[in-house]
Amino acid sequence: MTTFTPSPTPIFVLTLFLTLISFSDRRVNSATFTLVNNCGDTIWPGVLSNSGSPLLEPTGFSLPAGTSSSLSAPTGWSGRIWARTDCFSDGSGRLTCATGDCGSGSLECNGAAASPPTTLAEFTLSSAGGNDFYDVSLVDGYNLPVVVANSGGVGGCEITGCAVDLNPLCPLELRVGEGEACRSACEAFGQPEYCCSGEFGSPDACRPTVYSEMFKSACPRAYSYAYDDATSTFTCAGGDYSITFCPETTQSQKSTRASPSTPSEATGVVVAAEDSWLASLAMGDTVANSVRRKASIFAVSVTFPAILSVLLL
Repeated sequence: MTTFTPSPTPIFVLTLFLTLISFSDRRVNSATFTLVNNCGDTIWPGVLSNSGSPLLEPTGFSLPAGTSSSLSAPTGWSGRIWARTDCFSDGSGRLTCATGDCGSGSLECNGAAASPPTTLAEFTLSSAGGNDFYDVSLVDGYNLPVVVANSGGVGGCEITGCAVDLNPLCPLELRVGEGEACRSACEAFGQPEYCCSGEFGSPDACRPTVYSEMFKSACPRAYSYAYDDATSTFTCAGGDYSITFCPETTQSQKSTRASPSTPSEATGVVVAAEDSWLASLAMGDTVANSVRRKASIFAVSVTFPAILSVLLL
């Protein structure tokens, strides 16, 4: 006699199917990045996957002021995300950007890195112990404020980044053009002690400089030099990430850069174009310069309490 085995009910089959899809989706897509443009102008985000990492597309796009866009990142993805500014197309259609240009000549960066100085948001997803590692780096200089926050993850999952507009505070010797960006000391001077290279290529030999300390004082959770790991790398297990450009202001970056020698509306600190106190201090000039530097850094730290409070929780 043949035994009849009833087939699974349609509801059971549908539930199993949806469960498998959900599980598969979590395996394939490790996180969603939501890029938010809170600046007063359009920005052009760029995306670069590290060598051997799965491709994350698109690798570049336009993001108008006040809008956001999301990217799905596969499990194990690692790379960096940044913003290009003041981009325009010439007569031949080649795209060129004032800061963060990746040199591709097009909307997408297609595997090309950002030209410094550029603020970088860096990620390694589903790494050791299943944790994500993330940071905001000023090692390659600075062009825009950037803050990274996690939602839905477990563990530390702390907010990090640089919410301060450093361009009005940038010393003359690091300033780019009319103040649209601030170079790192490594890029500006090319010396091993600033680049953590050669005989300075180790954590013990390469120490903070007066320039990296300026970045660190204003943005204590961002990378200020190559071996600034202890206070600058954060972990989280799972969840999604928001990357907010210009988190505290919708003011046009162009208007901020137009008068670099005037007081910043956000800080009230005056930075004169001829002010090169960091270079004087680096060369060992007078105790008075040291006092001046400390006073200036203190002024920076006490004039951003509202902005930095969220980063210091």
